[in-house]
This record gives sequence, structure tokens and C-alpha cells, in this order.
Amino acid sequence: MSLLTIIQNACDDIGISKPTTVIGNTDKQITQLLSICSRECRDLASRYQWQALVKVNTFTLALAESQGVVNGTVVTSSDFDYLLNETIWNRTLAEPIFGPVGASERQALAAFPVTGPFQRFWIRGGILYINPAPASADTAAFEYKSTQWCQSSGGTGQAAWAADTDTAKLDENIITLGVIWRWLQRKGMDYAQDFEAYESRVTDAMARDGGKPRLSMNMSTFDRMPGVFVPQGNWSI
Repeated sequence: MSLLTIIQNACDDIGISKPTTVIGNTDKQITQLLSICSRECRDLASRYQWQALVKVNTFTLALAESQGVVNGTVVTSSDFDYLLNETIWNRTLAEPIFGPVGASERQALAAFPVTGPFQRFWIRGGILYINPAPASADTAAFEYKSTQWCQSSGGTGQAAWAADTDTAKLDENIITLGVIWRWLQRKGMDYAQDFEAYESRVTDAMARDGGKPRLSMNMSTFDRMPGVFVPQGNWSI
């Protein structure tokens, strides 16, 4: 589906005429539906750490404590929302960069400088800091949540609808359901049943998104550990 088909499907459900265009349409009902659709996408994107919005960013460490503005310098695509915990590593040294460091510890590091062995990071004022300051231009990486919840027909990421042919990176059926209940709410109509159906679909999607790890109560994650492996089932010597 595309932006146009999302709006057209919503129009079929709420009982208004389907538009042939959305972007640039001057019909007040369609402009309101576009606004509602944009609000739905922003809220849905911020509600969960959707795998479709997670990216890996690699960058070269600057030889200073300040690595520059995260959204624009460190992440050059300028779509940084937030960093995923415990994902920042110095790939050259194959070492984690610990953090984020809290305010009290930051001030302790400033008062009692530490030269090693492990680095720590924090983000303050939109700037990424690493302490101790890197001594070499190593390659570092981390995963982050992107703000680009839609894309052009050519696959270019966007944080807002720009053309009728744009597509969402999230489930467009869920977005359509979100547009429907939000429209009914705006018009003062009963939207409880539509909202319940929407919430059910969102909950199911979050439970399935990206797959989920098996949780073990005995602290063992894998069946196969180092040592002699004896296969399950019947076997003979």
C-alpha cells in the first residue's frame, strides 16, 4: 500500500468519497485525514522499538572527548531518535564503550580524569561524549531508533509524507485502522469498537515484531555448550 491507498481504504470504511490524490488536495476532509494519518504514524513509531526503524550506525572516533552532534555529525543521515542500550562498541579494539554515564559520574570523571582501560560515553545537549578521549581514529558502531517511519517509492527514508506514492515502514493495515478510529473520535462518533480492534492488532504486532528470544530460568541460553555432544533421541554405540 501507499499513502494514497491508506487514505482510500480509510475513506471506504468511514463512508466518504475516495480521493484520487492526497498530497496537495484542498478538500478539507482529505487534508484532515492526511493530518490524522501523519499523527497516527508518528505515535505508532514512537510507541515501540520496531525492528523496521532500527539502524546500525558506524563512525570514526574523533581524537577528543566530544564526538560532535549525534543527529547530523555522528549519524550523518540525521534521523537519530535514540540510542539502543548496550550497543555501542569500539569495533577496532573489539571492546564495548560503557554507558551512558550519569551526571554525578561525569563530574567525577572531570575532577579525577581516568586514562583507561575502558571508555565510557554519554549524550548531553545532543552531543556524544566519550571518555577517555580516543587516542586513535578507531571505528565505532551502535544501533539506534530512526525517525524515518516512511519512505519514497524509491526507498529513500522520510519522517513525513511527501507524495501519494510514499509507503510506510510500519504495518499499513494497522495505520489504516488507526486513521479510522482517530477520524471517528474527531467527529464525536462512537469509536470504542474500532479502537479496541486497533489496539489488539498493535499488541499482536509488538509481540511478533522481529522475533523474540527464549527466556531461560536456569541462565542457559543455548542447548549446545562446549564439551561432548550427545544427540537427543535413540542412538547406538
